[in-house]
Amino acid sequence: MKNMIKSLAFVFTLVLGFSLQVQAQDDATMNATEDASANASVVEAATETAPAPAAEEEEVELSFVQTLKQKYIEGDVLWMTPVLICLIIGMALSIERVVYLNLATINTEKFKDDIEAALQSGGVDAAKDLARNTRGPIASIYFQGLDRADEGIDIVEKSVISYGGVQNGLLEKGMTWLQLFIALAPMLGFLGTVIGMIQAFDKIVKDGQVSPTTVADGIKVSLLTTVFGLIAAIFLQIFYNYITSKIDSIVNEMEEASISLIDMMLKNKVSK
Repeated sequence: MKNMIKSLAFVFTLVLGFSLQVQAQDDATMNATEDASANASVVEAATETAPAPAAEEEEVELSFVQTLKQKYIEGDVLWMTPVLICLIIGMALSIERVVYLNLATINTEKFKDDIEAALQSGGVDAAKDLARNTRGPIASIYFQGLDRADEGIDIVEKSVISYGGVQNGLLEKGMTWLQLFIALAPMLGFLGTVIGMIQAFDKIVKDGQVSPTTVADGIKVSLLTTVFGLIAAIFLQIFYNYITSKIDSIVNEMEEASISLIDMMLKNKVSK
């Protein structure tokens, strides 16, 4: 719990710093624009006497990162920041699960052949050493089953089933939080949209007239939060589906490997 709180505090500080940096860059751009407008008359007088250029200078296009920063500011930092926090934490959880599941994946067929060879050559102790030195939930299940080989095949089977449930829980660790952020990101986006629409209508009431510019600008700003919320949810949903399919694949291999372990122990008369 303490680690989770520290992680959330670190992410909040990081996002807050990013927001302040973006706001400072926007203020600097506005100041530069004002200075350019103040010196416009001087520049215009100087260019009147100069020869006309061969071609007009093309408008500089904003980069992708600059465009994201601009839209982030236009969508109101107050409502865009929670969506960004959901995306960052959700991506951190997704990457952690992807790395963990990839490390938990082994060549199951080769591992089973090695275990059977170890049982035939060195007995239970050799097979246990091999399982202990192999990463992944399948190797852990094999170690637990082989460790109780002298207690009977029924105890081995119960031990394998019980420890398989433990390993399944470890594989699904953090998935509940990932589901929360997938649902929370678009909800926060919709909340920002509703608040933005309310502010736009308040401005209309204050002005006493319906201005197309005011209405269009307010709707544009409010809808940006929904767009960012949906984008965040889409990215996290893709990772969630990949992680779920990976977990299902590993669980199926665990169940098949557990049956193979029981058959292997009976075949080599390791347990009765």
